[in-house]
Amino acid sequence: MKTFFNQLFDYNFYCNKKLIEQVCTFDKVPENTKRLFSHLLNAHHIWNHRLTGEPKAFDVWQLHEVKDWGDIHYENQRTTFEVISNTEDFHVRIDYETTEGRLFANDLRDVLFHIINHSTHHRAQILMDFRTHGVAPEPLDYILYKR
Repeated sequence: MKTFFNQLFDYNFYCNKKLIEQVCTFDKVPENTKRLFSHLLNAHHIWNHRLTGEPKAFDVWQLHEVKDWGDIHYENQRTTFEVISNTEDFHVRIDYETTEGRLFANDLRDVLFHIINHSTHHRAQILMDFRTHGVAPEPLDYILYKR
């Protein structure tokens, strides 16, 4: 399972990096793109900190400057790889509190998959925002990544 999650998070890293690189070529970054990508980064950060038990540094909808996206993204990835590397049981239950203060528990494997799925969901919204602003997004399909 470690290999599987490492591959998924490597793909996630690749996609986010490509998106950051494309955004850095824009004269003006659409506000919705900034909002959604900041949220994507924040959510990954928050889940990592739920997994490590450390206090979070970001709020769920906190905005970040584009120049900071790469560093936040790298730190998210590093932390997740550390969690994966140090895990022997992906069925372990993770107790956590939502941003609304509700208590839940889920298997680690489900939390990790959620991070990937959540990122994919918001990347798709961002790529639609690109199209709305006349920008053709780079293809980020998994099969293209694996070629």
